[in-house]
Amino acid sequence: MFRRPLLLLVLILIIAAIGGLLVVGAFPPPAAQQPVERTLPNERFQTR
Repeated sequence: MFRRPLLLLVLILIIAAIGGLLVVGAFPPPAAQQPVERTLPNERFQTR
C-alpha cells in the first residue's frame, strides 16, 4: 500500500473532512428560532 503511514493518515483525514462536509450539506442542522424583543426608551411614553 503506502510506504509512509503519515501520508495515509493525512489522506484519511482529508477524506473524512470531505465526507463530513457532504453530510452537513445534505442534512443541515435546524436553525434555532427566537422572537426579537427590543426595549423602547422611556422618553417615548412621556408627555411633552
